[in-house]
Amino acid sequence: MPVLHDEIPDDSDFDAGRTRGEFSNITPEDFIRGSGRGNPPGWLGPEEIEWARRRMPMPYVEVVPARTDATGRVVQVGTLLCVGDDGSIERTLITGRVLYHESIREALARNISKDLGELALPELPVGIQPFTVAEFFPTPGVSEFHDPRQHAIALCYLVPVAGDCKSQDETLDVEWVEPHSDMLDTFASQMPGGHGKILRQSLAWAGVL
Repeated sequence: MPVLHDEIPDDSDFDAGRTRGEFSNITPEDFIRGSGRGNPPGWLGPEEIEWARRRMPMPYVEVVPARTDATGRVVQVGTLLCVGDDGSIERTLITGRVLYHESIREALARNISKDLGELALPELPVGIQPFTVAEFFPTPGVSEFHDPRQHAIALCYLVPVAGDCKSQDETLDVEWVEPHSDMLDTFASQMPGGHGKILRQSLAWAGVL
């Protein structure tokens, strides 16, 4: 029976050049806010990530941020305004890759903090089961979800946020909409690649649409 720590990796294995115990001093905080020692092990550079995207599906988390009332009922959902690759303004959700050696819960916390700031105070789910799984393909028409860069498998979550949400880095603004507002259709129509469908699915899953 093979023992994990006594494996002899092939030269092509990801861990082939890594020393034993390289992750021993890595904590969840290193993934969420950075360790101060540079990127954690397993972080891919631009050329490496492009190589990987052309050859394998990429695991993602996708988050619909929500405001809830005192009874836990969703009263608003948030979307992000950002600049697309072509320079146009588009609306999207919180999305990001699950990094090597990072748990799904850590990926959720890190990506929410990255897009909404450290004072967003997300209420992460007790379980890690998503409300849906969205399969994004680089070829248009294969599914309802399209990402020209890659084949991505996104675990989708609706996460209540109780704190102060402010746009960060490439995000221009955070805008909120009520589930039964006339603006919901407008917001969803401005979200390319199928993200508008995920927004609606989150509200249906929460029982408010």
